[in-house]
Amino acid sequence: MQNHNSKSKTELKYRCYYFSIQIIKFLETLPEKRIYWVISDQLLRSATSIGANIVEAKSSSSKRDFIKFFEISLKSANETKYWLGLLRDSTNINKEKINQLLKETEEISKILGSSLLTMKNKNKF
Repeated sequence: MQNHNSKSKTELKYRCYYFSIQIIKFLETLPEKRIYWVISDQLLRSATSIGANIVEAKSSSSKRDFIKFFEISLKSANETKYWLGLLRDSTNINKEKINQLLKETEEISKILGSSLLTMKNKNKF
């Protein structure tokens, strides 16, 4: 089971890494307008924070610290959904691409949420 959990965490780490790359490439397509600078800055920060906190969790000093990094990742994923939804619903930017990014963010959020429930339940025993 430990091997499976380790493999899952590695897969999640790489999935978040490639998600960050997708976000960066998407942001490069936005028009050069002031409004997009603000939103894209926030979106870049929140989206890349998801994977960064998962990587940071690996070097945490305690189980509690490890869980905290995963909680931050989940919060960043939720913030990312907000910024993507805002772009989708308020602009004529590529809605299909935004929906793909939203779907991936949702899937990552579910994995993080499930992982957190598992980690927290293990702590109770």
